[in-house]
Amino acid sequence: MFKIFTDFADWLTYAILGLSPDSKLGDALHFFIEDVSKIYVLLIVMIYVIALIRASLNIEGVRDYLAGKNRGIGYAMGSAFGAITPFCSCSSIPIFLGFTSAGIPVGITMAFLITSPLINEVAVLLLMSLLGWKFTILYVLIGMSVGILGGLFLDTIKAERWLQSFAAEALQRAQTSSGTADSSQDNIKLTLHDRHEFAISESKEIFARVWLWVIIGVGLGAALHGFVPEGWITANLGEGQWWSVPAAVLLGIPLYSNATGVIPVMESLITNGLPVGTALAFCMSTVAASFPEFILLKQVMQWKLLAMLFVMLLIAFTFVGWIFNAFIPFL
Repeated sequence: MFKIFTDFADWLTYAILGLSPDSKLGDALHFFIEDVSKIYVLLIVMIYVIALIRASLNIEGVRDYLAGKNRGIGYAMGSAFGAITPFCSCSSIPIFLGFTSAGIPVGITMAFLITSPLINEVAVLLLMSLLGWKFTILYVLIGMSVGILGGLFLDTIKAERWLQSFAAEALQRAQTSSGTADSSQDNIKLTLHDRHEFAISESKEIFARVWLWVIIGVGLGAALHGFVPEGWITANLGEGQWWSVPAAVLLGIPLYSNATGVIPVMESLITNGLPVGTALAFCMSTVAASFPEFILLKQVMQWKLLAMLFVMLLIAFTFVGWIFNAFIPFL
């Protein structure tokens, strides 16, 4: 699906700029070009599409269904949608903004945001070939559970109060509009041109807020890309002590990758003797709790919510690592 961005990065980095794919600079620049171009296109397309749907359809019924007595189903649906969408954490942010603008409860949106970078079909296939179907099924179930429980917790503490003002206002405006009698009637009366103009305006406004932070966030990830000290990790965290899992989680924070790209790293770590749970905790931290992602999330979340999400993910990944280290002999 995203091969066009890889090909574009290949062409620009290796053919035009003449850098070697074996050099650290070439690898880092290729990573930067591929991810920035992918995220920009996703940002524009996804915000446009979601805004067009909002202006074209009566989504109040769906929103009320998810927000009301079926909230539990909403968490599961948000997590499941995250599991089947092939986006990394940074690429998921456009959909997060779209969900917020549509009035979807924050907990359901967060269930999507947490699950999406952890699980995708390529990662599942790679894990199955590496560790077998039992491990893979358990990984998927745990990844979705982290998303569901995270969404439930954030809704319980009313995390929407810690969104940035523009996101909070968009959420409140969308949720308030569902109570008006003629909101759906107004949507139906909009012409195709009106819907298009609304979607274009929404895309421009959101893109203007985050484009620079995409460059900063991905740039940080690109600068660190390819410098994962596998030998050091295995040598110092390979004994399976209880503290090695949280240490691996903390070590993964400065790095950045997607679930597909991190699987070969996991394979190398496991092959070199790192316990499966420790390797998994490190890779989950790299994918879903990295500095680049949180730089981008800062544009839609206040520090309190960002810190709470950060701590929640680190605790979850640590427990996942401990669980897998304890039970991997039986899988």
